[in-house]
Amino acid sequence: MSGSVYEKGFRELVVYQKSRLLSREIFMHTKFFPKDEMYFLNGQIRRASRLIGANIAEAWANRRNEARFISLLTDADGEQMETQHWVEVANDCGYMDSEASVQLVKRCAEMGRILHGMIEKAALFNEALQTASEETAEYFIGTTNWSLPVNNQVE
Repeated sequence: MSGSVYEKGFRELVVYQKSRLLSREIFMHTKFFPKDEMYFLNGQIRRASRLIGANIAEAWANRRNEARFISLLTDADGEQMETQHWVEVANDCGYMDSEASVQLVKRCAEMGRILHGMIEKAALFNEALQTASEETAEYFIGTTNWSLPVNNQVE
């Protein structure tokens, strides 16, 4: 891989890409929730899933401040856990099929593992601390098969 972490942006982070896919899937599943859930369960699950990516993007912007970077990644992790909760509630209520629920929860947990890795290696994301090009394959798109279709990527 050429260059360092800092030549990339948050859009290339695997965990950010996964958060975008998750929020789209959540949106598609919640389109069919009952109307009486529109303002609570529907809103909660959509909000939590969308905040995962928003917190990752904000963390990237604050990566020079390690404490802030970690705090925002921790917030993203909290949102993925909240998303897991709401997915399970939707399943309990019969609004989502069990297999879809299990898969969405697994995707959230996978994002949690990646976020924990980023938190543990927060110093590597700080440009001021970067002294040499380091292997970052586990964090960036192009090193994994799970990514957004080309027509949905933001340039």
